[in-house]
Amino acid sequence: MKRRDFIKKAGVGTAAVAATAINAPFVHAAKKTTIKWRMQTYAGAALSEHVCKPAIDAFNKAANGEMVIELYNADQLVPTGELFRAMQKGTIDAVQSDDDSIAAPVDVSVFGAYFPFASRYSLDVPVLFNWYGLNEIWEEAYSEIKGVTWLSCGAWDPCNFATTKPIRSLKDLKGLRVFSFPTGGKFMQQFGVVPMALPWEDIEMAIQTGELDGVAWSGITEDYTVGWADVTKYYLTNPISGAWAGSYYANSDSWNALPDHLKTIFRLSMDSSHYYRQHWYWWGEAHYRTKGGKLELTSIPQDEWKIVEDAALKFWDETAKKSPRSAKVVKILKEYAETMKGAGPPYRY
Repeated sequence: MKRRDFIKKAGVGTAAVAATAINAPFVHAAKKTTIKWRMQTYAGAALSEHVCKPAIDAFNKAANGEMVIELYNADQLVPTGELFRAMQKGTIDAVQSDDDSIAAPVDVSVFGAYFPFASRYSLDVPVLFNWYGLNEIWEEAYSEIKGVTWLSCGAWDPCNFATTKPIRSLKDLKGLRVFSFPTGGKFMQQFGVVPMALPWEDIEMAIQTGELDGVAWSGITEDYTVGWADVTKYYLTNPISGAWAGSYYANSDSWNALPDHLKTIFRLSMDSSHYYRQHWYWWGEAHYRTKGGKLELTSIPQDEWKIVEDAALKFWDETAKKSPRSAKVVKILKEYAETMKGAGPPYRY
């Protein structure tokens, strides 16, 4: 049957069909509105190119015009320390950072970033979250806070010192003014380190002018990537922690308003971000130690560094006293450490 005959037999006027054919797509298009988010990362521009931007670019492409995320770098919209409140108010829709740096008002925030010696390798972080119950603990903690939804945690690089002065003994740490994370800096104060807080983009100049003696904020990959290797001379191979634990967060209203398929695409982009960092940092930490050429490697003897490791366990016990949930996290960290030690190489040497 020809289409014209079918239309006539169905009792539909030609004019009505023409009007429907012309107007229907227009009406549908008029209802379609692109969702727009503003997201800020803790990272400056050079670092964001690796730790955040590729995943957000991929999300924007996969969202196919239904949603666009505008990405902002460290301190562009609000200072990093105010990110949580800004997200809670809806000033921004999403954040990539760590609980510690954004002053998240949850008892587990102390475990974000570099909780001293919580991990040895970057794989420890996703294993702890996905297989040892930290995902559920973080979801529980953030469910008690209005306005912000915690989404996913992944690993970054280890925490080592890059300084203008050589460190070959614990006594060399005394008086060192370094840019560091809140908890990591607080822990190292007992060894004479002076942690200082500055805007991320000011760090390089602060080292050049002598306001800072260096950084205890990253591994060697970031030192080279962001330019800190150009203004420091030495890299201490002893790490405070094996991997930074950082997360993605969203304003709860913004997150809940998304259709399920866009939530799924965003979760996939987070996983893509986590995976990229795993191999980028693992490559970089070895590459720049052996082929970087700008920083002289120094080490504190292991028997002396054990003093710092033992102090970390005391710090764990002090943290466990702060809340039942903190105690639960510390218990998991201890069990995990024993499991890795018992497993032997390559898990622990």
